[in-house]
Amino acid sequence: MKEFEKYKAEAQEKWGVTSAYKEYEEKAKLYSEQNRNGLVEEMDSIMADFALCMKKGAQPDSDTAQSLVQVLKSHITERYYNCTDEILAGLGQMYVADERFRNNIDRHAEGTAEFIGKAIEAYCR
Repeated sequence: MKEFEKYKAEAQEKWGVTSAYKEYEEKAKLYSEQNRNGLVEEMDSIMADFALCMKKGAQPDSDTAQSLVQVLKSHITERYYNCTDEILAGLGQMYVADERFRNNIDRHAEGTAEFIGKAIEAYCR
């Protein structure tokens, strides 16, 4: 089974009954493979922007980092599902706690996942 299919099955098992997941499924039906690749590239670009922000010495609660959190939240809401602050806070924790996410995000720069997690935590306070 492809990695994507494994993650999809895991997500469905964990969140399949939620309204957010149902909204994601409806939007995902409309996406071609090219659309999906573009969405991955957009998310990757957002993560790279967080890494750059961190490398420039910004703090997670800085205006720059907080603006990026808003960009991330808007991207998720527009492309996948309504990203409430509660969901966003959970994502921030998952980016750090789940090794797969952390490793993927940290390929932009070591510590990026933790920086994003702290930025999201500050945003959601």
